[in-house]
Amino acid sequence: MATPQATITRVQAGPAEERRAVVAAARTVFAREGWTHTTIEAIAAEVGLEQAMVEHYFKDKEQLLLSVLLDSAATVAAALTVIAENHLSQVTDLEQDLASLGRAWLTPLTDFPEHFAIVRHLGGEVTRLPAGVLEMWQVAGPRQAQRELARRLSRISDEGLLDIADADHAAGRFIQLVAGQAVQRSFHGALPLADFETDALITDGVADFVRLFSPVSAR
Repeated sequence: MATPQATITRVQAGPAEERRAVVAAARTVFAREGWTHTTIEAIAAEVGLEQAMVEHYFKDKEQLLLSVLLDSAATVAAALTVIAENHLSQVTDLEQDLASLGRAWLTPLTDFPEHFAIVRHLGGEVTRLPAGVLEMWQVAGPRQAQRELARRLSRISDEGLLDIADADHAAGRFIQLVAGQAVQRSFHGALPLADFETDALITDGVADFVRLFSPVSAR
């Protein structure tokens, strides 16, 4: 059933705003129900539109999922790009700054809960997803964030603080070693870890990362 606020939005919004409202509603429903159990009817009810109007903007559920994922993944990637720049623009203590980056890298888990709820659903529905959806999501989100992190790690390497031959590889290792354990153990933020446990995982991960990429003269 449409909420009064949704109905007001439907009446007053133009096509562009209405389309964005459909994407936002679809994000909410996909986060709650997953790909398999989401219906266009449920999305229409969430946004307060007739089902035919939702289908006017998106021909089917697959197109809606792709729109939601690309929009949401790009938003998260942009947030991670800002985080990387803020924490690596000026490095004064390499390990402390990398640890600070690692903690901040986890903040999208709580800042974008619907996105990561969808990610958790995708993990269980991977064999039923439309062809190409996962690849396009990876390109728009995780790989874009990794590329931006790689650019900043390369800059640190140029300053002699790290010895990095392949910046994209190094960025992937940073994400895996420093943030990956906390992401996995919290099930992408569904079960947040205690601060002391997160700190311990990040500290150990940073130490491993620095050992891998420290200049030869510092080993």
